[in-house]
Amino acid sequence: MNTNNFSNENENENEIKKTDKKLTIFNFILIVVIFIGLTVYMFCIDGIENIIYVLKNVNYVWVLAGLGCLFLLWLCDSLTLHIPLKKLYPKQKFTNSIKVTMIGQLFNNITPFSSGGQPMQAYELTKTGKRASDSMSILAMKFIITQIALVSFTLVVVIFQLDFFKELFKDFLWVAILGILANILLIVVVILAGINKKFITWITTPVIKLLAKIKIIKKPENTIEKLDSSITNFNQQFKLMNSQKLVVLQIFVISCIQSLAYYSITYMVYRAFGNSGIDFWQIVPVQAFLLLFMTIIPTPGAGIGAEGGFLILFNSIFKEGTINLSILFWRIYTFYLPIIVGSLFLIPSRKSKAE
Repeated sequence: MNTNNFSNENENENEIKKTDKKLTIFNFILIVVIFIGLTVYMFCIDGIENIIYVLKNVNYVWVLAGLGCLFLLWLCDSLTLHIPLKKLYPKQKFTNSIKVTMIGQLFNNITPFSSGGQPMQAYELTKTGKRASDSMSILAMKFIITQIALVSFTLVVVIFQLDFFKELFKDFLWVAILGILANILLIVVVILAGINKKFITWITTPVIKLLAKIKIIKKPENTIEKLDSSITNFNQQFKLMNSQKLVVLQIFVISCIQSLAYYSITYMVYRAFGNSGIDFWQIVPVQAFLLLFMTIIPTPGAGIGAEGGFLILFNSIFKEGTINLSILFWRIYTFYLPIIVGSLFLIPSRKSKAE
């Protein structure tokens, strides 16, 4: 590697290291406030006696099944990262892929639009000898394939349950359409970055210059140069991945299983509180709809919007008096546990750099 490339790699790593501590603290405070607000709301609406009664009658077999779905989700997420990493870095260990995945789970949930996960994962990978540009390219490729799998899986399930879906949420279809379009747009932009560097540069350069004029970016030339270098590297990785069709297929299939595991958590919560009458494949498209709605909520973990969306969408499906506790359980699975467990992986270990 020449001196300039080495210097650029160090600069990229330093940029990744720089996190806005005030914003992180604010996000944590917001998360705690949302949790406290949800708990207070639940106690005020349902009353202590009803909450105690419901908790006593919870079927904890289904609660454990929900945890099983969560662990399967994390396993699949780790595999979709490990497979391309292993191709590029044969000595990559699965334990490190799990660690990087869980750190991503943490920062995805504490930053708006899940924007902090990939930079922190890339930084963690650089600590075990991976180039920052390689790491970001692999993470971008993982994002493309998992998003395609998510949107494809969601569309297939919704189509098979279209009548039930349309009847239950006829007033909210525009939100689902907006969510699908937002995900498709993200996929298209990242794919374009992989196959047409000039087009992406043509779009991003004026945006960077505009941000510089309004004092959001201090050194536009450096930003453009770093972005150009990253896009070039990503373009090369995209071509490499395009030649690894079996790897792409593996990631796609595992991502579909990951989506199914995520959607299944809601069904486990549904059954845990003694609900019946709506089958698994009817719960799945409703949860898919909620996930699409959550993608356009800017708060960390789609806070407030996720809870409100769950209440609106599932209130008529869950038994009376169980919906608020169901929301709390669902958020523990999909929001608070990833934060707690992900935080544990930030604890320094005595393992060597090669891990």
